[in-house]
Amino acid sequence: MIKFLDLQKITAIHGTEIKQVVNNVIDGGWYLQGESNRKFEENYSRYIGTKYCIGVANGLDALILILRAYIELGVMNEGDEVIVPANTYIASILAITENKLKPILIEPSLSNYQIDDTLIAQAITPRTKAMLIVHLYGQCSYTEKIGEICKKFNLKLIEDNAQAHGCLFTTVNNKQNAARRTGSLGDAAGHSFYPGKNLGALGDGGAVTTNDEELAKTIRSLANYGSSKKYYFQYTGRNSRLDEIQAAILDVKLKYLDEDTEKRRDVARFYMDYIKNPAVILPHITDWQSHVFHIFPVRCNKRDELAKFLADRNVQTMIHYPIPPHQQLCYKNTLIGNYPISEQIHREELSLPISPVLRIDELGCIVDNINEF
Repeated sequence: MIKFLDLQKITAIHGTEIKQVVNNVIDGGWYLQGESNRKFEENYSRYIGTKYCIGVANGLDALILILRAYIELGVMNEGDEVIVPANTYIASILAITENKLKPILIEPSLSNYQIDDTLIAQAITPRTKAMLIVHLYGQCSYTEKIGEICKKFNLKLIEDNAQAHGCLFTTVNNKQNAARRTGSLGDAAGHSFYPGKNLGALGDGGAVTTNDEELAKTIRSLANYGSSKKYYFQYTGRNSRLDEIQAAILDVKLKYLDEDTEKRRDVARFYMDYIKNPAVILPHITDWQSHVFHIFPVRCNKRDELAKFLADRNVQTMIHYPIPPHQQLCYKNTLIGNYPISEQIHREELSLPISPVLRIDELGCIVDNINEF
């Protein structure tokens, strides 16, 4: 069986280092908010290119806490609107509704599955206070047009960077390339370190990155029961902290993230070069540095048949995602609208195996079977 994602092999690459730092934490006897967290937060903020990083329990909490902090700071109020792509994973929507804010769904572009920036301005109202962009599948969603819209309408720009650790946005400024990592492009960003992510922990984990000192302090307090001083509570907060073991593991894996990303790009290039089945639509890639290939999505109008065909030949695939947010039961009375492009993507998308540990013979097998379909 060619696994969609072989986490055992991925972990084994740096297994010796990981076991060593885990043992160090265990032997040290300090398991929350200690040296491992401080070190990882410092290294990750430097890597992303922001002044601050706050480790939290998971990626959903990261997004929830960003929006909650803006409410506490008076930037937003309950009932305000947040623009978000219609085809995202549901966590992006949950973070908005958890804060009693209103998600405004915008259709994606069928060419790259990212939010269609030509549709955003017409959806803005006096209640619109933020835009939550999602770097879906590991591809940079930010555009200069999005930046201009946020500036024009005074919107906070929040990035859902759960799938795009290490991704770059490149502009040409004064004839020189200026590249910035996703997670540093807006006012704040939420990151997930779920085990299957490009930078994955061995359990749940997340972080917020930002250059806003006041926002960072508020988020850190909210994530610690609402307290910045022990037993003194400024906010009605929650318990959302990255534990020391996960922080230590992530700090090991961070050193190798760019190297692992290049291996993912090699896999993607193989697929792009050798998949020749006209029934299979490959992703549209204009800048390889703007994609870290958390997912390699293809589309096929016989998606379920293709998935079964590959499964019968011991190739494991996944669907990201079978049901769009507006069709989920939990939002049946609130996310009302017509989103045909999102529905088409969710109906046709199939994710092929992609990871730093796939062998060339496995890739050949995958491609041969797809071309045979």
